[in-house]
Amino acid sequence: MSVPLPKPLAALGTATGAALLLLAAPAAVGAAEPVESVSVVPAGTVAADGTVTLSGTYRCSGGVGPVLVSSSVRQTPDGPRRGIGGTLARCDGLEHTWQNTGRVPTGTVEPGAAQVEATVMEMRPQGGLPLPHFHAVHEQDVTLTATD
Repeated sequence: MSVPLPKPLAALGTATGAALLLLAAPAAVGAAEPVESVSVVPAGTVAADGTVTLSGTYRCSGGVGPVLVSSSVRQTPDGPRRGIGGTLARCDGLEHTWQNTGRVPTGTVEPGAAQVEATVMEMRPQGGLPLPHFHAVHEQDVTLTATD
């Protein structure tokens, strides 16, 4: 046979039970996963010999295979994209800077307005084959200035 508790004791028991449930909950509940991103500085350089330099920041997490920050540039909306190097990335959830330099055929990229695409891509092993996994992609209008 159970004896009913007085109301103040019943309320205290309910509050204590709720507090214990909150303490038992995993700390990760409600903790946001780091946001994966890549950005591009809106200014880059192009040399007379076709060497283009672009830069920005990135953040990624959970990488299990090699991860690269790649970039490409084009100067007309329907023109070809020209690959501009790649930087090895660390996917530790922290923000890092990247800078890529690559050489394109002389005269194909000129000082002025351009569009840059930066991508954080990982080669994840799946079934014995490395397959691409994209962490972040960003397009940015930039201004390329001439450098010697």
